[in-house]
Amino acid sequence: MFKNLMVYRIGADWQITVEQIEESLAKSVFVECGATQAQSLGWTSPRGIPHAPLVEDIGGHWLLKLMLEQRVLPGSVVRKRTDELAARVEQETGRKPGKKQTKDLKEQATLELLPQAFTKQSSIRVWIAPAQQLLMIDAGSASRAEEVVTLLVKALDGLNLHLIQTAESPAVCMAAWLMDGVPPEGFTIDRECELKSGDEMKSVVRYARHALDIEEVRQHLQSGKAPTRLAMSWKDRVSFMLTDTLQIKKISFLDLAFEGRDTPEKDEAFDADAALATGELCKLIPELIDGLGGEHDFFAAGAALAALPANASPSTDPTGSESANQTLETAPWD
Repeated sequence: MFKNLMVYRIGADWQITVEQIEESLAKSVFVECGATQAQSLGWTSPRGIPHAPLVEDIGGHWLLKLMLEQRVLPGSVVRKRTDELAARVEQETGRKPGKKQTKDLKEQATLELLPQAFTKQSSIRVWIAPAQQLLMIDAGSASRAEEVVTLLVKALDGLNLHLIQTAESPAVCMAAWLMDGVPPEGFTIDRECELKSGDEMKSVVRYARHALDIEEVRQHLQSGKAPTRLAMSWKDRVSFMLTDTLQIKKISFLDLAFEGRDTPEKDEAFDADAALATGELCKLIPELIDGLGGEHDFFAAGAALAALPANASPSTDPTGSESANQTLETAPWD
């Protein structure tokens, strides 16, 4: 159901229903690429069934699905057609096309070739846990997740999101866990990690299917390399890869998570998979955040900043204490 998650905190004042989300997303339903359209983006049924709801409510957890279709047009093919068009212009006019005309010819070549190009589709799942005020995006990269956030904020009135950040850096915590072999309660360190130096060499050491409680790993840490990825398990129920940017990757559910669960019928598989994933991860994520020192509250910092008098200097506390400076230092844009 989910493979890679980025976790966002929803503003406490956002109130919405499944029906309202459905109505909002219906304005941007996915439609396949037109003949000369390079890509198409829109919302589709999480179940993958035509005309099914755009929002699935599974035990109070709301699931959405964003579909992306792109026409695959290799650059070499475009260049070849552009060269052909340029040669024709030179033959007819006796002059080679200039920079601007070549750009126009490239656009013309692209439009000519797009209808013949193959298309490929990909999708991104979005999980909203309203009771926990969390929103998770199943994206392989931070940039792709931010694109989805932009679409969601545009589509859903009043939605305010902050990427969760913890009081302690994941890299610092992972280094400590590797040094002393003591991860947070309920978590275990598995057999894969990546260590990277912070100097200009950017040296990288990777371990795969390898014990990590060894002196060699500790020496790399002592020499200045920091963990960027660390494989972990939670209560023998979920395995995952934690990154230094607090992404949860390579999520896999272990046998213990399936104990006591009946094998679902085909038409019930979606509900069963969704219930399993949301049920387990909704417990794992808060415990992981606690293990990283707790959550940094951007909304509280922003509210404290907004409460300052309009004429207050950014470096001046109108009460004469140092608390205002401390609040400003943790504002979300710093």
